[in-house]
Formats: sequence, C-alpha cells, structure tokens
Amino acid sequence: MDYKEMAAAARGNMGPWCKACPVCNGRACGSHMPGPGAKGTGTVATRNYEAWQRVLVQMDTIHDRFEADTSVDFFGRRLSVPVMIGPLGDVKLHYGDKWEMEDYNSCILNAASEAGSLAWTGDGMVAAIHESAVRDIKRLCGRGVTTIKPWNMETVMAKLELALDARPAAIAMDIDAAGLPFLKGFEPPAGPKTTFELARIADACHAAGTPFVLKGVMSVRGARKAVESGADGIVVSNHGGRVQDGVPATADVLPAIADEVGEKVTVLVDGGIRTGLDVFRALALGADACLVCRPFAVATYGAGEEGVRDYLGQLARELGDTMEMCGAETTKDIDRAMLA
Repeated sequence: MDYKEMAAAARGNMGPWCKACPVCNGRACGSHMPGPGAKGTGTVATRNYEAWQRVLVQMDTIHDRFEADTSVDFFGRRLSVPVMIGPLGDVKLHYGDKWEMEDYNSCILNAASEAGSLAWTGDGMVAAIHESAVRDIKRLCGRGVTTIKPWNMETVMAKLELALDARPAAIAMDIDAAGLPFLKGFEPPAGPKTTFELARIADACHAAGTPFVLKGVMSVRGARKAVESGADGIVVSNHGGRVQDGVPATADVLPAIADEVGEKVTVLVDGGIRTGLDVFRALALGADACLVCRPFAVATYGAGEEGVRDYLGQLARELGDTMEMCGAETTKDIDRAMLA
C-alpha cells in the first residue's frame, strides 16, 4: 500500500481530530489539541511542511549507472533508510481508540526493526507507557530509542535507569516538551533543564555505553548548549508546533545549526517531512537522518505493522529515485551543491 491508500483505510478508524489527509500538511488539524494540531494559531506544522517544498533540487543524470544506497549509520547501527519513526506520548488521546499506547509502541518498534530502521517511543503521563516500551526495546535487543520527558531530575533518573537496562540504540529527551499544554501543572513537574542537569543525564548514558540525544533544538545557541552538555546528537525540532506558536520551520534553521555542530554531534531533523524527496532535502541541508511521526500514526491506523513497513519502503524508494536523478550514489554524497 502507498501512503494515500493507508490514509484512506485509516479514516474510518481515527478519532475526531486527525482527518488522515492524503498529504499530512497540518492544515486540517489546525490548532486542535487534544489531536495532532499545533499550538495557538496552529500554523507551525503547516509552515514546517511548506518550508521543505521551497527547497529545490538540482538534477544531474550525467553519471555512471548505479543503484542508490539509501542506508545510513546511526551510532554504529546501519539503517536501511535515513528515516526513523518519531515518538508519540498518547496515541489514543490524539488519534483515536483503535490503539492503546503500549500496543502502538510494540507495533512501530516491531515494524521498524523488520524494515531495518528504528522507532522512537514516547513518554507520557502514565508510567506504564515508558515501562512497556522499555520491555519491547529489550526484547528487540536494543532496536529502538526511548524518549524521556524533562520531568524533575528524580523522575528522569529513575526512568533513565530503567531505560538503560534495555541497552537501546540511544536515549533521547524531548527538552521542549515542557511547553506541552497538558503537562502544565502535572505531577511530577516537567520543565527546562540546565546544562549541568543535562550533563548529569549524558554522563549516566555514557557510563552505560548509550548515546544521549536532545530533541527540540531550534537555534545555533541551543545547539552549542547541547554540545556543552555532552549530548551525542540533537534533533532540530519544534515539536510540530505543539509547544510554541510563532517559531521558524525546521528546514529554515537546520543549515546554520548543522554548520555549527555537525562535525561534533549527530544532527537529526523532523517536522513536515513526508516524502523521500523531503528526506533528500533534509540531508542536503545538513541532517544525518530524519524523524517522521504523524504519518506513521496514520499508517498504523490504516494497516498496522504492514502499513509502517510499506511507508518506510515508500520513503526509501522515493529517496533512491531522487538520489539517482541528482547523482548521489550514497547518502554521504548528498550535499548542498545538489540544491538549486
């Protein structure tokens, strides 16, 4: 199945907010929260999508015949495609009753692993979500990335200890999640973290031989702080607009961030990436790989694990086609010279 077919199949299974649009561009969901919408005006998610469409590629088919190699390295693991499934904290609340969060995580972890990629699992207000995800990642011999929200340090360290036991591919913190409306006033509290606190988390990860990734970096200044904190990777992300209105698109800030810290840390990006062409654009602007979230939720509601595998396959084919048309035999060959 292609994505449009999965979206059509999902429409009867979704809750009231996500419309399972043929193109997931943020327009229909707007500012609906709960739901997959964005905060305030609801325009940041749309801005993310549109920014990638403004990035044009240069065709170059004067080269030897080759079959594009779409694989990338992610902290010593080889991924079949530079796309991983982004984390969700409560799929039932935002997308509909078909999936419980624990079952959704199992679905995406299994399917991504079978397809040669990785899924990132979310952290929610129910402790069982994190605990179940950790068990699944351990069962899959570490083939997954677990995300921990910026709770108070006591809670973070307890969740971290549990996660490290599974020896995941990496542990992430969505540092910007303190801005989520439904975490305001929640116990344990979530909030910003100092570089000292982040260094403590990074040190615990490194002691266990696990990379630490900070998700939610949107400026050169923030990227420098992430490096200072000991992070091994960052995700250039505005949380799909769900934490703050009026911020730039990720595509617009990625190049400067990649130029500043790309030789020091792994640089990932998310926000509005929907096709293999978008993945090519992201790598050309300096990303090492991408996260895609909302369309994979739609894929699971439409076709379960098969939908996840099919969408990853679609992205790989689209990326490979673009690489061949632009003269990039491997993902390492993709650079800014291939953009118009």
